[in-house]
This record gives sequence, structure tokens and C-alpha cells, in this order.
Amino acid sequence: MRDRSISQVAALVGAEPPEGDGPAGPDVVIDSRLATVGTVFIALPGEHVDGHDFIAAAAAEGAVAAVCTRLTDAPLAHLIVPDALQGLTDLARGEIAEAKQAGLRCVGVTGSSGKTTTKDLLGQVLAAQAPTISPLGSFNNEIGVPLTALRVDRSTRFLVSEMGARGVGHIAWLCDVVPPDVGVVLNVGHAHLGEFGSVEGIAAAKGELVEALAPDGWAVLNADDELVRAMAGRTAARIALFSLVGEPSAGSLRVWAENAVADELQRFSFTLRSAGQVQAAEQVTLQGPGRHQVANALAAATAALALGLAPHTVAVALSGAVAQSAWRMQVSTRADGVLLVNDAYNANPDSMRVALTTVAGMRRAGGRLVAVLGDMLELGAAAPLAHENLGRLAAELGFEVVAIGALAAEIARGVDLASGTVTLVSDREEAAAVAGRALQPSDVVVVKASRGLALDRVADLLAAGGREA
Repeated sequence: MRDRSISQVAALVGAEPPEGDGPAGPDVVIDSRLATVGTVFIALPGEHVDGHDFIAAAAAEGAVAAVCTRLTDAPLAHLIVPDALQGLTDLARGEIAEAKQAGLRCVGVTGSSGKTTTKDLLGQVLAAQAPTISPLGSFNNEIGVPLTALRVDRSTRFLVSEMGARGVGHIAWLCDVVPPDVGVVLNVGHAHLGEFGSVEGIAAAKGELVEALAPDGWAVLNADDELVRAMAGRTAARIALFSLVGEPSAGSLRVWAENAVADELQRFSFTLRSAGQVQAAEQVTLQGPGRHQVANALAAATAALALGLAPHTVAVALSGAVAQSAWRMQVSTRADGVLLVNDAYNANPDSMRVALTTVAGMRRAGGRLVAVLGDMLELGAAAPLAHENLGRLAAELGFEVVAIGALAAEIARGVDLASGTVTLVSDREEAAAVAGRALQPSDVVVVKASRGLALDRVADLLAAGGREA
């Protein structure tokens, strides 16, 4: 948060001004353990704990004000509001409105998959030009987006917001808090299909991002995704299209990849081409594995070019960009030579296909492919067939499968249908033990499931097994 007084914070959240006053910020937190001198603490209610119970702890760490719904005995200013989450929202909205008047440019990124990787890439590209704030991890909801926005200070020139949706209207609400100058839509897939009911419903929700753009803004759209490409008709903004397969046929700015080739770890090099408002050809070599990373890089490049960055600056920054968020196609080599891919952060049918296809491309001579696969959550009635198809795909690609979770039997059915090898396990420790059994230096192991299964524990156990060998 930019430099403010406690009374100014009170005005933004709609609270009565305190009797005393003083400086507040720069930190705004919802966790008392993160409080520092000057912090504004937001006392959010939770499923298991109430933020009001931690106001005193925040004060002890130096917090000077709490946005809360009732008084406590803590020795700091109490900014009383009807709803603490609304107070957080109002504070962020006010901060961003003032920062945009001072020149801040905001980018919103959404899509069924690839949001976090793309915002990480884009954040590093924009930071090569000017001070930039982007989310830590996947801060993409009604709490994470305002908290990220409140990290903006007077030096910040770019803000990247990752925008997720669990229903229609969610992204529109986030855009009201952080109005985007550039909106990036990556894809429309099957993530959260159980909540939306159809991919058309998902497209309706994702398209709210481009609907929020002003005529002088930019809608950055994936030309290779029919549902995303059609969003051009839902915005008054200028259109920028990116593609993996050649120059898009329309758009004021067109960006595509040529001559994409991968190394043994499936890290791609390609020529970044652009036409229309910006014409360029620059060489890019990505640090992360997978052809999907090329699409993510193209999206980030298109947004950066739309914001006025030089093509060479964009290409150099993309080539130097490294993973910022854990457990997303995180590749490591054990001491014994086994290649381990930890992609345990989250999963849906589209990201599973991408991960398995990418890792299959890493197969080494004489080595095996092993996949520890768990449930893909929030798929609703489509879940059983989706997991069966997952098992079939894994077997067809040559993986030996270790299946875990409530839908492990469906994964196993798919593996059996493709005449593959599968072992059902009951917990994470057993999964690591089975997957780690008899691994050889030339083997490759991938671990992936929805976040609720916490399979990062399996990846950690597998990594530790290599060091102990």
C-alpha cells in the first residue's frame, strides 16, 4: 500500500476516523504472523478461526490499525465496518483507482489452465521494463486479488492480476476491484466443469475479463482456441491474437511462434514473431518444459508488446524467466540420476494431458516412465469418464501408473483398457514406496493430481529417496 494515514485508510474502507492518527502501511495482511510496524490488519472471519481473535497478536508485531467488525482490547486503531472482506475490497479498489491516475497499468490473466505460469512469465517480462507487482502463488480469488493489489506502491508501474472463477460474475467482480488495461484469456477447458456445467459456461465466465476492458485497452486472446477467439465479439477493446501454429488471420497485434524445437527436457526454443502494431522476429529459449509453455510465453509476450515493451526486451526476459511458483512441472534430477517431475499443484483433464505428453517426451533410452496420478476434483458427473480417459492416456503413452484417491479405480480401469500396468494405493506414503521401488537412473517419474490430494508429499518422499540411496 502506498503511504497513507490511518484516517485515510478509514475513509477508503468506510469506517469512522479514529480519535488519534498516524502513518499506516505499507503492509496490509490477513495473517497476524505477517504483521510489521505500520501494518493494517484485516480481521477476516474464517471456517475455523476468526481474525478478530488475532488483532492483539497483530498489534504486538507492530500493526497500527485493524479493519474489523467489532471492538477488541487490542491497543491499535479499530476501523469498524459491516464486513471485513468488503473493507479489504474497498481499500484495494481505492488504492488502485488512485494508482491508475498516477500511471499504473493493470493486466488481468485468466484461463482454465496456465494462469499461474503465464502471470509468472509476464511479471518477469514487465519487471525488465519497470517495477512490477504480480501475485505470489495463485492469489486469484476475492481475497488474493485485493491483497496483491495492495502491494502496489508509488514506484509500481505494472500490476499483474491472476483471475480465477468458480462461477459466473466472479471475474467481473474482480475487474471492478482491479480494472484491467489488458485482459489475457489463455484457454477454455474442463477445470471446474462440475461448477459451471459446461465448457460454454466456463467461456461465459472467462469472457467477463474482456468485457471489462475500455476501448483503449487490449484483449489478448488465444487464436488457437475457438471459444477464446470468439470473445473478440464481446469487447470494445483492441484485439491482439497469439498462436502456436502460425500468424493469426486477424487482430491489430498478431503474435506467433516459428521453428519451435525442444531439447531432451522438452524445453522449447522458437522465433517470436509479431505483426500489425509491432513487427519483430526475436529468438526465445524457455527454461520450463512443455510445448504449452510456448503458448504461455506467447500470451505473456503479446500482453507485454501491447503495453509498449520492445520486442528484444520481451524476448530476453522470457529466455531468462524461471519458475516462480512451486509444484508446477518442477523438474529435478536425483542423486542417482532419476528424473522427477513434480506437477502436484493442481490438475484437470487438459493439464493432465499436457503434463503426461510433455513427460513422455523426456523418456530416456532404456528407461521407464512412471506416473503417480490422483483425483482431478470439481468435475461433477464427468469425473468417472474423465479419470478412465486419464488412465487410458497414461498407458498409451507408456507410463506405469500408481493410482491414488477416491477415483483411483476409474484411473485403473482406463489403464487396463489400454493393456497398461497400474497399482492402486491407499495413501501418499504407499504411493511413494510403490513408485520408488526399483527405480533406475534412466527412469522418469511424474506426480500429478488436484491440490486437495497434496501429492507434493509424494514428490518430496521420492526426491528424498534418491538422496538416501
